[in-house]
Amino acid sequence: MTLGPDDDALAVVRAADLDDGDSLPRWLVDTLWARSAVGVLGGAPKSCKSWLALELAVSVATGTPCLDAFDVDHPGPVLLYMAEDAAPVVKARLAGLCRTRALDLASAPIHVITTPVLRLDRGRDQSRLRAAVRQLTPRLLVLDPFVRLHRIDENDAGEVSALLGYLRALQRQHDVAVLVVHHARKNGSAGTQAGLSLRGSGDFHAWGDSNLYLRRQKDTLLLTVEHRAAAAPDPLRLQLVAGDDVEVHLAIVPTAGPADADPPSEIDRRVLGLLARAGRPLSRSQLRAELHVRNERLGDALSRLVAAGAILRDADRWAVPVPTP
Repeated sequence: MTLGPDDDALAVVRAADLDDGDSLPRWLVDTLWARSAVGVLGGAPKSCKSWLALELAVSVATGTPCLDAFDVDHPGPVLLYMAEDAAPVVKARLAGLCRTRALDLASAPIHVITTPVLRLDRGRDQSRLRAAVRQLTPRLLVLDPFVRLHRIDENDAGEVSALLGYLRALQRQHDVAVLVVHHARKNGSAGTQAGLSLRGSGDFHAWGDSNLYLRRQKDTLLLTVEHRAAAAPDPLRLQLVAGDDVEVHLAIVPTAGPADADPPSEIDRRVLGLLARAGRPLSRSQLRAELHVRNERLGDALSRLVAAGAILRDADRWAVPVPTP
């Protein structure tokens, strides 16, 4: 059946004629955030939500692995609104995260909204944000935190739904991933699904295509991932690390692998062998494709080999040292 010409008719396409999207990457950041996904990065106050948001931003902008473990499949410009941090603080953190990747912040296409107040429950500010997205064409938009973006009642499902609907429309119109940092209730139960602990309306949890949740456990952070249409990686333990010669950044806390997994020495040997045979620098995604190992285990091996001087790192690629004649 074909609909006749009618300016008021809904746009309709036969199912077989819909775009299948096979030519587009499935992920923005492998297994952490889907391509052009909207979602929430949630957690209680002081759970390093902003640090993880900036980690994702730097990785997407520079094409380097997030948390030194998750490949960026669709790199590009990033647009940030960090409402609770002064501009010099944001710049210092971004510069430090770039240095952990042996990069210069000046080379990263990261743009920061410096408007003091952004109210996305107002039409004028919605138009201003849409214009910025249209002009900069970011791959990722980070809004941190949600509570500073409005003056609505976060417990009112109708008001929350309208604001989230605007962000969903922005995502669809401009093919941009949208990450909103949002607070969890301080008394959220550890036994409940992480998304149910988000403050305010249940629309936050239902809205997200990809959601990240941080929960503090003693001296570490537990990162839980949810996706609407894909399997999630196992929860990860993170820690904010720093030192005299180490920039402040989030890092994965190594965990023991299963009893039947290859020991570290075997993983290291396989990485060295592959790089030696290749005779050229290889990216993490190339190494993973050949070795068929998990991101976390490969990251641990690369860190050990770099520390031992057995391999060299250049941005997001690794190689064996060239012998000196």
